[in-house]
Formats: sequence, structure tokens, C-alpha cells
Amino acid sequence: MQVVTVKNLTKCYGTFTAVDAISFDIAKGECFGFLGPNGAGKTTVMSVIHCFMPPTSGDVRVFDIAVREDPGSIKAKLGVMPQEDNLDPDLSVIENLVVYARYFDIRKKTATRLAGELLSFVELTDKANVNIRDLSGGMKRRLLLARALINTPELLILDEPTVGLDPHSRRSVWEKLQWLKRQGTTFILTTHYMEEAEKICDRVAIMDAGKIITIDTPGSLMAAHDGSLEDVYLKLTGRSLED
Repeated sequence: MQVVTVKNLTKCYGTFTAVDAISFDIAKGECFGFLGPNGAGKTTVMSVIHCFMPPTSGDVRVFDIAVREDPGSIKAKLGVMPQEDNLDPDLSVIENLVVYARYFDIRKKTATRLAGELLSFVELTDKANVNIRDLSGGMKRRLLLARALINTPELLILDEPTVGLDPHSRRSVWEKLQWLKRQGTTFILTTHYMEEAEKICDRVAIMDAGKIITIDTPGSLMAAHDGSLEDVYLKLTGRSLED
């Protein structure tokens, strides 16, 4: 069963083409990753899939629903962890989850229970009543993950989930994602961390300048090009991810 099907997706901003006629699909229970540097088009693809912006052209279907036709039905089944921190700084940790649950018509009693379970999952139970301003960067990333799970989504969208984190905090988030993967969660991940793609993704799409260069498993890509994913990216695009 395909959860996401994309055919010839193009997204333009004026005369600039951010995503250039790409096609791919994502199966139920798969972790599909987009690997590329900032500006490759990864976040734009995610924004179209979770109905934040419409495609310029092409067909994008999520749960076999066209994103242009019924975005509300799609959003109800999604969990989104954005790259930027958009937590409410005027609320406590648990209030951020309970208030967000209202978007999905989750009753307060149920939302409070779910929030408590999710805070335990991301190891923030002792921070439940702490204001967002008093959290570290790693704690905020884990809270964003918890918030993305509040509606028990069928598809989880993770845009650079460990961006800016120290190695210890990054591995903590990876552990949570790997647990979700073992439970059969379907998710899409954008990253420019090679180790992240290798550890978590079943398949990766290597993107550069708005195009998909190739799609394969991390292991197959590294075997075919006799090197790490960093080597693969360099060979396929002529530049490193840092460029």
C-alpha cells in the first residue's frame, strides 16, 4: 500500500524552480529520507506533502487523496515536526501539547493523558510544568516530536529532526525514531546528516538543486559507489553536502 504518491511534482516561486518535476512513492511502514544540503528542495517537497503550500504542477496524493482536493482530510492523519522551533513560549511544556491537541478535536481529558504518555516517551516528564523558554535545544526538539505524535498520526513528517543538536541529543532523538520505526510508523525524513540517513531510512532520495538524482537504500548506494553516503553524494553531484 502506497501512503504517498508523487508524479512530476514541480514547485516554482516566480521564475525560480525550487522542485523540478520529481517523482517517488512511499509505502506503508517505510522510512523514506531526503538527503541533501540546504536549498536542495527538501523542505519544499515536505511542505507540499503536508498541504502547507500547493504544487505548481504535478500530482501529489497522500492516503490516495490529492493534496489540492481535500487537504483537511490529509492533515488530520499527519504528524509534522518542523525544522524551526514554533512552540508557544507563553505556555508550559504540557500545555503546548494539550493546546495543540485541540486542532484535532481531542478532548482535554484525553489530550492530558496522551500528553503525559508522550512526555514520558521523550523523557520530559520532569519538565511538564516548565516554561518553554527554560528548555535546552535538545529538549525542544524532543517536545516537537511529542507534539507531532499527539494525534497518533498515520504518517509522520520530520524536517531536519536533529538540526543543531549536539551528538548526545541527536542520538536521543534517533532512539525515539528507531522505536517508532519498529512499531511500523510510516515517516518521511529530511536530513543532511549522513549517519542519520544510514541509521533510520529504508530508502533515501538524494536531492540537489530541486531534482532527485537517485533513490535507493543507503546500503545499496554505498555498495554501488564503494564508499559512505558522503562519498555517494560527492560522486553523484560533484560537490559535498557542506557545499
